[in-house]
Amino acid sequence: MKITVMTSGEQIITLDVDPDEAIENVKALLEVESGVTLQQQQLLYNGKEMRNHEKLSALGVSDGDLIMMLSNANSLSSPSSNDLGLNPEGSAVNPTAFQQHIQRDSNLMAQLYQSDPELAHAISGNDLNKLQDILRQRHRQRAELRQREQEELALHYADPFDIEAQKKIEAAIRQKGVDENWATALEYNPEAFARVVMLYVDMEVNGVPLKAFVDSGAQSTIISKSCAERCGLLRLLDERYKGIAHGVGQTEILGRIHVAPIKIGNVFYPCSFTVLDSDNMEFLFGLDMLRKHQCIIDLKESVLRVGGGEVSVPFLSEKDIPSRFLDEERYSKQASGSGAQVSSGSKGSIDVPTGSHFSGGAGGNPGQGSDFDAKVARLVELGFERNDVIQALKLFNGNEDQAAGFLFG
Repeated sequence: MKITVMTSGEQIITLDVDPDEAIENVKALLEVESGVTLQQQQLLYNGKEMRNHEKLSALGVSDGDLIMMLSNANSLSSPSSNDLGLNPEGSAVNPTAFQQHIQRDSNLMAQLYQSDPELAHAISGNDLNKLQDILRQRHRQRAELRQREQEELALHYADPFDIEAQKKIEAAIRQKGVDENWATALEYNPEAFARVVMLYVDMEVNGVPLKAFVDSGAQSTIISKSCAERCGLLRLLDERYKGIAHGVGQTEILGRIHVAPIKIGNVFYPCSFTVLDSDNMEFLFGLDMLRKHQCIIDLKESVLRVGGGEVSVPFLSEKDIPSRFLDEERYSKQASGSGAQVSSGSKGSIDVPTGSHFSGGAGGNPGQGSDFDAKVARLVELGFERNDVIQALKLFNGNEDQAAGFLFG
């Protein structure tokens, strides 16, 4: 197609160009025809400046259109050195002139896109405030770098017998090692800087769908009071297993639900729960049930295998985990941190999540007979041998919690 270019000296130039021609190439043709160098040209179409990287078709230029060419020597005179200067904090004195000056230098723009893409995009864009912010940021970075270099130079010539200087040298050497270690990790192990998503699977507890937090570091399976109520299990709560969880703050243990059905995949399994009076922790699938149902946490395939591989359910991706569960993860780490203890009037204790101690159980000293047989049955249900259960109960005078802790240990 043909376009007409009118220069500021009222010279008319007709060019035969491709519609997809870049403006920079059009300027190169005009440099031959008009004698005005590419860097001094400014092309306007419908009053809007045409930038070097843009194409004629993208700007809407069609066959026979008129384009104005201004040169720095005429109506758009070259900006003064003051206009192109920088303020003490690094921002441009005249951001518009600074931006236009850099834009006209195609070689400099190409270098910026390689070395500092963020600054190059800001210069090519229309947001002068963003450009000023980036210029200030680069100024601060250069100042910090110069300061570090000066400090390193000063330490190099410091008195070797000056204790304070030696401390600074030691700190500089240590920081250099840390920075090198960080750079190596960033290059060879970048996934270490990504967020680690906890392990959740879809389950049904007594017919109610839940997102179950799988935690092999928690000795017992935990359910909150509100979740147990939603699942219709609160009526089965055994309050003889009350206690208080002491960690970051404290949480009341309301008791235990000894057995209820959970559905993993298409198979139902019996499960027991420790019930907490907490709205932060909904449902945690702990080591007791993982062991009982011979679960395998397969991180290679990202699945939880139950029953030795009978059922496989995938771990949920981050987008499928409700955002409120992030607070639950934080709470579970606090409530189950090393050394956190749960106590009650009972002497028995059982580790529950990740090194925490949950203490509770039926009050008094349970005797032999039907009550003893019931305890044996409950512990056998957790996957232990009957003879081992009986010996453990006898060892701890019938205290079920202490026996369970001993068997798990």
